Amino acid sequence: MADQKQANNPLHGKTLEMVLNALVDKYGWPELAYRIRINCFLVDPSIGSSLKFLRKTPWARKKVEDLYVDTFTW
Repeated sequence: MADQKQANNPLHGKTLEMVLNALVDKYGWPELAYRIRINCFLVDPSIGSSLKFLRKTPWARKKVEDLYVDTFTW
Protein backbone atom coordinates (compact mmCIF):
# COMPACT_ATOMS: atom_id res chain seq x y z
CA MET A 1 0.00 0.00 0.00
CA ALA A 2 2.81 2.42 0.84
CA ASP A 3 4.40 1.70 -2.55
CA GLN A 4 1.17 2.66 -4.34
CA LYS A 5 1.08 5.91 -2.41
CA GLN A 6 4.68 6.72 -3.38
CA ALA A 7 4.08 5.82 -7.03
CA ASN A 8 2.06 9.02 -7.38
CA ASN A 9 4.62 11.15 -5.55
CA PRO A 10 6.79 12.99 -8.11
CA LEU A 11 9.50 13.49 -5.46
CA HIS A 12 9.78 9.78 -4.68
CA GLY A 13 13.37 8.64 -5.12
CA LYS A 14 14.69 12.19 -5.52
CA THR A 15 17.04 13.72 -2.98
CA LEU A 16 16.86 17.38 -2.05
CA GLU A 17 20.23 17.82 -3.75
CA MET A 18 18.86 16.34 -7.01
CA VAL A 19 15.82 18.62 -6.82
CA LEU A 20 17.93 21.73 -6.18
CA ASN A 21 20.44 20.89 -8.93
CA ALA A 22 17.62 20.40 -11.43
CA LEU A 23 16.10 23.78 -10.53
CA VAL A 24 19.45 25.57 -10.72
CA ASP A 25 20.16 23.95 -14.11
CA LYS A 26 16.73 25.00 -15.39
CA TYR A 27 16.48 28.53 -13.97
CA GLY A 28 19.92 29.58 -12.72
CA TRP A 29 20.45 31.25 -9.35
CA PRO A 30 19.05 34.71 -10.25
CA GLU A 31 15.73 33.33 -11.54
CA LEU A 32 15.51 30.84 -8.69
CA ALA A 33 16.04 33.70 -6.20
CA TYR A 34 13.28 35.66 -7.95
CA ARG A 35 10.85 32.74 -7.77
CA ILE A 36 11.72 31.80 -4.17
CA ARG A 37 12.83 34.80 -2.14
CA ILE A 38 15.36 33.37 0.28
CA ASN A 39 18.80 34.79 0.99
CA CYS A 40 20.73 31.59 0.31
CA PHE A 41 19.66 31.96 -3.35
CA LEU A 42 20.40 35.71 -3.43
CA VAL A 43 23.71 36.18 -1.62
CA ASP A 44 26.69 34.13 -2.80
CA PRO A 45 24.55 31.07 -3.65
CA SER A 46 25.93 27.55 -3.64
CA ILE A 47 24.41 24.09 -3.57
CA GLY A 48 26.06 23.31 -0.22
CA SER A 49 24.89 26.40 1.65
CA SER A 50 21.42 26.15 0.16
CA LEU A 51 21.08 22.49 1.14
CA LYS A 52 22.15 23.31 4.70
CA PHE A 53 19.50 26.03 4.95
CA LEU A 54 16.75 24.03 3.26
CA ARG A 55 17.31 21.00 5.49
CA LYS A 56 16.78 23.17 8.58
CA THR A 57 13.88 25.23 7.21
CA PRO A 58 10.76 23.23 6.35
CA TRP A 59 8.78 26.11 4.78
CA ALA A 60 11.64 26.92 2.39
CA ARG A 61 12.15 23.27 1.49
CA LYS A 62 8.43 22.98 0.70
CA LYS A 63 8.65 25.97 -1.66
CA VAL A 64 11.61 24.37 -3.47
CA GLU A 65 9.85 21.01 -3.72
CA ASP A 66 6.63 22.65 -4.92
CA LEU A 67 8.50 24.58 -7.62
CA TYR A 68 10.19 21.35 -8.73
CA VAL A 69 6.84 19.56 -9.00
CA ASP A 70 5.29 22.51 -10.89
CA THR A 71 8.27 22.72 -13.23
CA PHE A 72 9.00 19.09 -14.02
CA THR A 73 5.70 17.23 -13.79
CA TRP A 74 2.60 17.47 -15.97
